Amino acid sequence: MKNQFEGKTILVTGGTGSIGLEIVRQLLKYNPKAIRIFARHEDRHYHLMHDFGLGNSTLRFIVGDVRDKDRLRMAMDGVDIVFHAAALKQVPICEYNPFEAVKTNIIGVQNVIEAAREENVEQVIGISTDKVAEPQGVLGVSKLMAEKLFLATYYYGGGKRTKFSCVRFGNVLGSRGSLLPLLRKQIFGNKEITITAPDMTRFVMTIPQAVNLVLRAANLSQGQEIFILKMPSVRLGDLIDAAVHYYAPLAGKKKEDVKIKVIGARDGEKFHEQLLANHEVDKVLETEDMYILTPHEKVNNREYAKVYPSTVKGVKGIQFSSEHAPKLDLSELLRLVEEADLHQV
Repeated sequence: MKNQFEGKTILVTGGTGSIGLEIVRQLLKYNPKAIRIFARHEDRHYHLMHDFGLGNSTLRFIVGDVRDKDRLRMAMDGVDIVFHAAALKQVPICEYNPFEAVKTNIIGVQNVIEAAREENVEQVIGISTDKVAEPQGVLGVSKLMAEKLFLATYYYGGGKRTKFSCVRFGNVLGSRGSLLPLLRKQIFGNKEITITAPDMTRFVMTIPQAVNLVLRAANLSQGQEIFILKMPSVRLGDLIDAAVHYYAPLAGKKKEDVKIKVIGARDGEKFHEQLLANHEVDKVLETEDMYILTPHEKVNNREYAKVYPSTVKGVKGIQFSSEHAPKLDLSELLRLVEEADLHQV
């Protein structure tokens, strides 16, 4: 991967969260001029200042919210690249607080777009989710609208240079608020494990895999694409088994002593996820390890098929469904759980 980050000033919204923080850590390897960490959590800023060292001259800690366009505009002054990781991401929280999801996931994205264009930022990479493909709940719908806003920047006037692209994640194991930290807490706290439904399936990735996709997307992007990693699928029941195998001995317990309670699907949850909606398939290009969703029409005369390899054709969505995708076995899941545990934030 070429180093397009050296000497650049970079803004990471949601920079104190699991994904944003890992983006910051990996970017530091590329010798940027400055990284501005933009987030509303004062306490997390405070701890990160000490974790990275108070004398770290590369990092800037900016308290702010993407709902506040004026603050965003100030934060983007002189910025070259923006990684937009700030979002409301929890299915039940968004379901019961839909107006808050709109303010952050939709209006916040529009604020990022407008501020980036006004400050003539070179590139913006937005982070999305597989829940946008045939969405069922508020989270998926709000993030789908965020994608639409990013891609609709093609129609804006004004001759601005800013390029916008997105990456689409699956479930990021080990991230704050995800399943594995909850399971770890339940097992070490002598509580029964709660699971929505053992036969539910999800696409999964680790935090380093997710951030590697983000940085590669920034490297490859021509503008208006959505980059989607080819991810393995898991049954939640199998993931629970792997977590119990891994965490129970660490907690000084036998695996059979860990009790499991099935609580049923939550409002807004799909039983299976898709990487792509059926209507998107004819616009997809494929590399060895990712799908690249491109605009249906040419954007500024870009020939996407000449930039990226062969087009996926004639697919009806089955291979993009977590229900039908190949599943990881126990040994593969144990390796994934161990890797995710090491990178928990």
